[in-house]
Amino acid sequence: MTTDAAARAVAARKIYGRGETAVTALDDVTIGFPRGRFTAIMGPSGSGKSTLMHCAAGLDPLTSGQVYLGDTELSTLSDTALTKLRRERVGFVFQSFNLLPTLTAAENITLPLALAGVEPDRDWIELVTATVGLDDRLGHRPAELSGGQQQRVAVARALATRPDVVFADEPTGNLDSAASAELLGFLRHAVDAFGQTVVMVTHDPAAAEYADAVVRLADGRVAEQRETSGARR
Repeated sequence: MTTDAAARAVAARKIYGRGETAVTALDDVTIGFPRGRFTAIMGPSGSGKSTLMHCAAGLDPLTSGQVYLGDTELSTLSDTALTKLRRERVGFVFQSFNLLPTLTAAENITLPLALAGVEPDRDWIELVTATVGLDDRLGHRPAELSGGQQQRVAVARALATRPDVVFADEPTGNLDSAASAELLGFLRHAVDAFGQTVVMVTHDPAAAEYADAVVRLADGRVAEQRETSGARR
């Protein structure tokens, strides 16, 4: 594996269940996600794409193999250290937004920093919120925002800690086509302007074309890796 990978999996296997009911979600997957690049993970339902992302992000342990964030092997960390690593070095964007309803947009964005006891870099937060077009919505709570605006808050929150990598799991799944294009444009801009690493699970071929590269899984294995046409950039 190349040393410029922000995150990588080596001989990754993930098996759910035991005996006759066992399901192999990942079957000897070795893959790296390069720094400063946008990678899309695709595949049919049950192909292992979300499992790969969850294991790479430290949300789910492997059955065997290794997952690294930079040079840190996640299986060597205690639960406390793994929680700290995810909070400080990983950003998440989920299909369901996962915002706290009692907090304003601004408070949701800086929540990871507050949990870590870190004072926000106000210049950086202002740049991120301006990039995703939230300047006039920061005092609003999630219920007062559209789905697209809520997901923009989620993207800004993911970027707030300047993480090593942002993992996005079907981030456009609950958005209409206009809001989806807007969100994907923000992720693309984060890569191009900020040097952010983004790994996105998607079922949408049009969404995948915003990425630099596409990894396609089938039956828990890597079936294809290709560069995108770049037509949308």
